[in-house]
Amino acid sequence: AGCDNSTVEPDPGEPTTDQAAFEKLADEDSAISSFEPNYNEDGLSGFLGKTAIDIFPLKVGQRMRLVNRTLSVDIVGDTAYGTLTKTFEGVLFIAASYDSGATEPDTIIQKPFTSVMTRKLIFIRIGNSPRPFRNWKIVAISLPEGGTPNRNIDITKTTIFLPNGDEIVVTSPNEFFLSRGPHWWRQLPSVVRGDSVRIQVEVTSAYEAEDFVTLTYGADRHGLNRAKRRFELISSIPSGGVYLKVYEQYFRTHQAPGFFHAIINAFPKQVIFDDTAPVESESWGIPYLVRMF
Repeated sequence: AGCDNSTVEPDPGEPTTDQAAFEKLADEDSAISSFEPNYNEDGLSGFLGKTAIDIFPLKVGQRMRLVNRTLSVDIVGDTAYGTLTKTFEGVLFIAASYDSGATEPDTIIQKPFTSVMTRKLIFIRIGNSPRPFRNWKIVAISLPEGGTPNRNIDITKTTIFLPNGDEIVVTSPNEFFLSRGPHWWRQLPSVVRGDSVRIQVEVTSAYEAEDFVTLTYGADRHGLNRAKRRFELISSIPSGGVYLKVYEQYFRTHQAPGFFHAIINAFPKQVIFDDTAPVESESWGIPYLVRMF
């Protein structure tokens, strides 16, 4: 009889408002949180091979520090629409040599920059209790996109070719939603560990020279098992004062199952090959799930 009259007190750290509940749900969603360990390459990463350009970069990587995070939410009935905006202070590291015959870098160039990334979230109401955190859940997330405020390079389309023959075509990441459950949006891309995935990226660039487009993927929430590959230029066509370019690359998923992000970073050539050119970049993220079989 005593149990019938008892009340369950909320946990001390449990949100007491809808806004706080939305923020906690976004922070704890593993598909969302897998973005930053791959966007932040934690400095130099990936041996890119010797080149034969004016300066000779051997390793390139970026270190990103989150400096501001806002989640604005509009509640419409039993659905809430959120925009998650994250501002990063970054440093682009270029380990290079001014000697065309060098096999090891003799200088490290550091270029500071600021990047703003956005993604959309959709929540639905699942309860009407006095405890807001129990009343909502995330049902869909968009792909993240963003970059430096001033840039002359844009990713316009990405096509993901999955091993099962499915294709995912994205032209507007913030409007492309992936389901976080059995709902009507497209399911989160799911691949078996060790699978090979082909990605094709279309870029509009103000510059004729081949851009520096990379894919960073595979890092878990601790930043372990991060890998990086450079896209290969497939075609470049001048059009109305800009260049329409297509890049392509494959990546193979790691053995560890879980949620990950593949991050596409696009820089104009001079950002990497000129020691004084300011950073211009655009980035798109692709969340995916690695399963055992």
